[in-house]
Amino acid sequence: MEDSQVTFLLELGVTGFRDRGDPPLPSTDPQTCRAAWYAAARAAGGQVEDFTEQEYPQNFHSATISDRDGAHIALFHAHYPLIAFVGDRRYWYTDEFQEPPTWAAVLTDNGFVVLSAAQLLLPLTESDTSALSATEWRQIKHWQPDTLGATLFNSWD
Repeated sequence: MEDSQVTFLLELGVTGFRDRGDPPLPSTDPQTCRAAWYAAARAAGGQVEDFTEQEYPQNFHSATISDRDGAHIALFHAHYPLIAFVGDRRYWYTDEFQEPPTWAAVLTDNGFVVLSAAQLLLPLTESDTSALSATEWRQIKHWQPDTLGATLFNSWD
């Protein structure tokens, strides 16, 4: 897991939007996400309840593992290997982010960046947004996300 004191760099297209002339957005393969989620379930001693692929306008896949501590819900970013944990399923998120369980380190071992609640709840102004496009800035100005997490995991259309 990353240190919350390090400024988070938002990559071009991380909002799910791009300028017409920009290259296509990268894609986080749902099968890769699913495989990592099953590995996490084994590490947790739990079972995968579901894995739901991203549907427009959401820019994230979602998944649930149930173990002896209850249900754990993760959001897998559809374009970058980023993961956030949340308390429940919603259409969009603003400040509902949670700390990842200890077994989430398995997701890091599988090439994902597991974000802490502290990182996700930081104001967007505390992140490095220099790589974002004009189109992304128009969306940010329109939707006015308060946090890094609300910017990264969104349902903007």
